[in-house]
This record gives sequence, structure tokens and C-alpha cells, in this order.
Amino acid sequence: MKPAAPKIGVIGAGAWGTALAQMLASDGRDVLIWALEPEVVQDVNSHHRNSLYLPSAQLAETIHATDDLTEAAQCATLLLVTPAQHLARILGQMPRLPRDLVLCSKGIENGTGRLMSNVASDAAPDSEIAVLSGPTFAHEVAAGQPTAVTLACGGGDAQWERLAPEIARTTFRPYYSTDVIGAEVGGSVKNVLAIACGVVDGLGLGQNARAALIARGYAEMLRFGEALGGQAATLAGLCGLGDLVLTCSSTSSRNFSLGKALGEGAQPEALMADRRTVAEGAFTAPVLVELARKHEVSMPIVEAVHSLLNGAPAREVVRGILARPLKPEQEEPA
Repeated sequence: MKPAAPKIGVIGAGAWGTALAQMLASDGRDVLIWALEPEVVQDVNSHHRNSLYLPSAQLAETIHATDDLTEAAQCATLLLVTPAQHLARILGQMPRLPRDLVLCSKGIENGTGRLMSNVASDAAPDSEIAVLSGPTFAHEVAAGQPTAVTLACGGGDAQWERLAPEIARTTFRPYYSTDVIGAEVGGSVKNVLAIACGVVDGLGLGQNARAALIARGYAEMLRFGEALGGQAATLAGLCGLGDLVLTCSSTSSRNFSLGKALGEGAQPEALMADRRTVAEGAFTAPVLVELARKHEVSMPIVEAVHSLLNGAPAREVVRGILARPLKPEQEEPA
């Protein structure tokens, strides 16, 4: 008889998905992880490693990998960690079953402007949607270093009461929210702002400039989040300001590293073609610009990143930002 599927599974075996699986298995529970690449499945099951995406981690023996989405779909709770632009396709290949879907990827769908919660609700209408977001580097989570995140539950208190015991671990602490939109906006916008901070670092513009950019970028995040219906308090928390500070301060961030390379003179096409791991901010920037204009929200830093990704010289873009008209800090118009 085929053994029953674990209660919890992870869809996506990149660095972040693998780290989440390792965290979930840290108390000895069985965890199923779905990987696209057969070599990753083989590596996880035979050697308890993911040499391709998270080579630093020795994985728990209770993690089992599969490349069969139907098998993974049997889990009652699924953490979705696929790249944002592939979420609709992956969910469309899975049988529709009542379950909790926890969105762990950060982005906005190109072409439609849908948040990931909208994508998931459309593709899996029988499921309840939650968003897990916060300041998290995969290698630290996998190593069991203390981490706190926002868990925004579209299903309210009942969903939180189901999910919190499934996800919380000794060194992984979720905080409850019902603001799914705010949690998603924070995770999506901070990726674009991290590219901008990387550019500042690559150009050698100093710590003052980076601190100013983080503060002004947070103001853009707040304006945009509130325009979409998110709450300011959510964006001031772990999934907004907390994640922004982490991602804008370290080359462990893929988005920061992309921006740093742009600031050092690399061409965007070459950087994107060369990356096995996804810098989601590069895909989010154009749709974020479009949505900001639609909602009449001023996002000059996001606009600047969009220009950089389209080939504008970094120093020229920075000069444009610095030449903007002077205005009150708290009264910037849309």
C-alpha cells in the first residue's frame, strides 16, 4: 500500500522552498517537496541535499522529494514557492481540492497585474489562501537561525488556528495578520527597491544614500499599498519595512546583487540571461510601474529601476532622481 502523503508540502525546490522544507522538518515531521528538476529529486531523496539551489544545507531525512504534482497535491497544506510568474500554470496542473495554500513567492503577475492571492484564488477556488512574508534569507532559515515572519490569513482566525501549529517552529515565528494585500504589496515592492539599493552600492554612493533610498522607498511602498487596500500597520511590520531593510542591505539578496551589478556597469540582458535563480524584482518593476500609474500613485524610485532594467545608464538615472523638485517629506502628491 502506498503511504499516505505528508500533511504539509512545499511546491518549488529552489533555495527558499528547500529552506522552508528544512525548517518544517526540523521537529521530525514528514515534509513533501515538489521539484521541477529530476536531478534535484534524486539529490534530495538519495543524498538529503539540494546541491543545485541550497548546497550549504544538509537536509532532514524526513523530507521526501517528488516531481509528480498530483502526488504533492494530496497534502492538506501546501506552501507555494514557485516563481511568481509561473504560479498560475503550476496551480492549473494540480487537481482542485479543498486545502490551505500558503503563498511564499513575492511578485505581481505580468500582463494581468494580479497579486498572487488573486492568481491563486482564480486557479484554486476551493482553497483558502494565506501569505507568508517577511525578512528571510534562505540559508539562515535552513540553518535554524531565528526568523520572524507575517502570516496573513485570508481565511481569518480559523485558518490561522490551523496553520500556526503547522508552520511555527522553535526558531521560526509567524505573526498573525488578516491583511493579505498589505503582506503581498510589501514583499513585491521591496524586491524592486532592493535593486535600487544595489545600484547605490554598485555606484559607490555611500551609506547615507542607501538609508535615504530605503526611507523614501518605504514611502512609495506605503502609498501604493494603501491605494490597493492594504493597511499601513502591516507595511510597517515584518512583511513590509522589516523585509525592506533586510533585502536592501546584503548581497545575499538576489535583487540587491542584480542592482549592484547594474551599478557596476553590467547590462540587464546579460544579467537576466545568466541567472539560474530568479530576481523577482526585475519582473515586478514593469507591472508595478503600470499599476502605480493606474492608481495615480507617485513611485519615482520604482520608475527609476524600470528605466535601469530597460538599459538606461545608472548614473544618469540617479542624476534624474536627485534633480526632482524639492517638496515636503510627508506631503508628496500622487
